[in-house]
Amino acid sequence: MDFTTFLSQINDALIAENGPNLAYLLRPTSPHGKSLVKEFRSTATQESLEKVYKGAIRSPWDDIAIKYVLTCSCVAKRKSQEAYKDHSALVLSFLRFFTENRGWTLPALFSILRDLRDLAFDADFHAKYNGERSECMEDAARKIASAFGNCITDRQSPPEQSRKWGVYYVVALVLKCYFRLKRISLSKNILRALEANRDIPALSQYPRSHQVTFRYYLGMLHFLNEEYAKAEQELTLAFYHCHIDAHANQERILAYLLPLRLLKGHLPSDELMQRFPVLSEMFAPFVTAIRLGDIAAFDRALEKWEHKLVELSLMLTVEKARELCLRGLFRRVWVASDKSSRIPISMFHCSLRISNMDVDQEEAECLVANMIYKGFMRGYISHEKQMVVLAMNNAFPRLIERPSPFASL
Repeated sequence: MDFTTFLSQINDALIAENGPNLAYLLRPTSPHGKSLVKEFRSTATQESLEKVYKGAIRSPWDDIAIKYVLTCSCVAKRKSQEAYKDHSALVLSFLRFFTENRGWTLPALFSILRDLRDLAFDADFHAKYNGERSECMEDAARKIASAFGNCITDRQSPPEQSRKWGVYYVVALVLKCYFRLKRISLSKNILRALEANRDIPALSQYPRSHQVTFRYYLGMLHFLNEEYAKAEQELTLAFYHCHIDAHANQERILAYLLPLRLLKGHLPSDELMQRFPVLSEMFAPFVTAIRLGDIAAFDRALEKWEHKLVELSLMLTVEKARELCLRGLFRRVWVASDKSSRIPISMFHCSLRISNMDVDQEEAECLVANMIYKGFMRGYISHEKQMVVLAMNNAFPRLIERPSPFASL
């Protein structure tokens, strides 16, 4: 495909209002991109292209087409910084066109914003590798956030053709950038703007893929803020709505949903763990330790996977599941004493020492008191007689029966 044909196809897509075809034409990885790079191998400069092709197609598409060629040329030459700058200029030109049109332009918007994020990542990566400073991802986040504003402020298009149907996809892209930058606090502004606009369609009316991505990042934000109940709700919806063939996405969601379910006492089935061997390798030792009340095994697993858990921001959450393991150990003491309602604290102390926990009897008493306070055991402690008095019925409630499993964390 030569440049004249490229301009002609862009014009045809504009006349037909063919968003998907327009998105294809503006994608740097499309086959025609390589053809255009070869055509302008020696003359791929903005001045030379503008001299010949400026005004060849209605504005701003002449600028967009020229910037597309320059972006493809820089990508082919592995000039990531220049590729980002040229594509960034393309995005700005496209947004001028976007604000004057309806929702048919959304596929093209999604495509160029996704490419903007990817090119920003490459630019920052290569700059860091060469010991240079680069803020392309921050700049990309600002431009994508401005596109969000252009989507949400559409009040002229008919409802079914509104640019508002791109809101959640663009929000998800912004959140991806913030997570990549580790600037999670910036997410509050865009979520606040989303909540303030009540006239956008309900999330359930958007494409399933938009819902899943948005719920995943919203769940992650709640998770990092230790709002575990909200995080579990959003991640559960994201997992069950995720496409069955999107294995990598399901695995990414489960990496955070599994620890939350563990804290509630919902242990994953063997069938689920077999479907996700990578997660099984990491979480199976913890699940087995909780089932057996084996604190020593839990601590060994925690030590083995410490680096990975810290990397995923899961260390503190998984560490809290140790209480479930302690509850299992104390329940085994109760079973070993023929489910007696009166058990000396010394027996619980002995079980802790066997589990390689170097604690004295007073610390053991504190651990038992903590288990009673958090609802893992039902009863009270007679400090004077050094005796634990357990309820006659349901002394160790099922983990999932606790009224507020996240409240005590």
